Amino acid sequence: MKPHQKKQPLGSLFKSNFASGLVVFLVALPLCLGIALASGAPPLSGVLAGIVGGIVIGSLSTSHISVSGPAAGLAAIILAAITELGSFELFLCAGLIAGAIQLLLGFIRAGSLAEYIPVSVIEGMLAGIGVIIIMKQIPFALGSSGSLADPTALFADIHTGSLLVAGVSMAILIVWDKIPVLKNIKALPAALVAVGAGILMNQWFIASGSSLTIPAGQLVQLPVPDTWREAAAMLTLPNFSGFGNSYVWMTGITIAIVASIETLLCIEAADRLDTHRRITDTNRELRAQGAGNIVSSLIGGLPITSVVVRSSANANAGATHKLSAVIHGVLLLVCVLAIPFILNMIPLSTLAAVLLLVGYKLAKPATLLHFWHKGLYQFIPFAATLAAVVALDLLKGVGIGLAISIIFILQGNMKRAYYLSREELAEADEISLELAEEVSFLNKAAIKKTLKNIRPGSKVTINAERSSYIAGDVLELIEDFANVFAKENDIDVVLKGFKSDYDHEGRDHHSHVRVGHSASI
Repeated sequence: MKPHQKKQPLGSLFKSNFASGLVVFLVALPLCLGIALASGAPPLSGVLAGIVGGIVIGSLSTSHISVSGPAAGLAAIILAAITELGSFELFLCAGLIAGAIQLLLGFIRAGSLAEYIPVSVIEGMLAGIGVIIIMKQIPFALGSSGSLADPTALFADIHTGSLLVAGVSMAILIVWDKIPVLKNIKALPAALVAVGAGILMNQWFIASGSSLTIPAGQLVQLPVPDTWREAAAMLTLPNFSGFGNSYVWMTGITIAIVASIETLLCIEAADRLDTHRRITDTNRELRAQGAGNIVSSLIGGLPITSVVVRSSANANAGATHKLSAVIHGVLLLVCVLAIPFILNMIPLSTLAAVLLLVGYKLAKPATLLHFWHKGLYQFIPFAATLAAVVALDLLKGVGIGLAISIIFILQGNMKRAYYLSREELAEADEISLELAEEVSFLNKAAIKKTLKNIRPGSKVTINAERSSYIAGDVLELIEDFANVFAKENDIDVVLKGFKSDYDHEGRDHHSHVRVGHSASI
């Protein structure tokens, strides 16, 4: 942070960041409700998570651009957990566990965690989540009580009014950002306009006595408090017996890992959006997220991460300080206390339209093509993670993607020293093999296969000038090749740059290549 920014008075900061806070509030409100819908949780839980993400995490974080709240990336985990446990109160214990783990990760300085997860696996995870969101929101968009698992029941129970509202909302979301004049009206985000249109359409259906009127069960249902005591009673407390359930612990660990990775990736993006290029302390960010998730779970809110959509909206609206995130949280709180009756007019189908577009952006075909063009080593982990997340669950999907990535890394490492096919060796009279900087036992198989395929009468140069470490068993392999196999097959071997001692980074063996008359140095 620059010195003059530290001395900027609070009043000036408030004045310069109120507009951006208002914009983020308008973007976040429909998303908070929609993500609660996608998670199978009470609508209020999404708004409470947004309030905590703004006020608590916004205050504790060192990022001036990032905004936290309920994330679409966690919706699939939350939905599966609530369904399995049969109780939102039990699920809240998983949120407490996740928050505690994030606090621990922050204190042990695990802020670089996301850097060890391959991009292909992360993108595959997000794409899989996108597919799940789309699958879960189609019934809400149709106003049906069925599901994709039973298409007959799904399409036999369509409510025309809900379908019409979803269609208009989707059209607004798609068209809004394509019209420059509308796109630049920062106080009217597309999601808010779509939700407003959904409310107006259903109110017109009601006023005209139309059969298209959307039933109360297909509208947002927030409690409407008349007193402060009733407002306090709106909060859902965790059922602490959940701490004795192993599934709750597994869910908490999963949420902690996914939420931390999402947050760290978003922080990286937010720092790039910051015009002052300030660098966020990722370890403190994990502690802030942990504290926020603990508070959110204690009062009945959804788990929280730093969110790209809110953060980019914040930056585009001209935010210069984290006060913007706090303002958005305060506005959400005022909204819940002052106008819940307006929020209860929102059709679930219009929120489903918002989430269908969110799901599409996570799983758009362009991402699939991007990894296809990057080659099989990138595409296969991406596709496997995507498919496994949808077919199994998020943790298993990421595990499968990581396992495949590790296999590819090991395979690539084994070939990194060099590998020449039998066909390449058959066409060469003189062969030059350049060893890598680090030649470990993982390279032995590729080296052995190459040396075995060298045809009699060839000249081979094995260059170790770049190598700072060569494993002892690889040195022994090269020594046997030079002194035995090459001599018996009339192969002229030239060894360059080999050292008599490869004691690298504390390795305690001392190896050198001993050569006979068949090899020259």
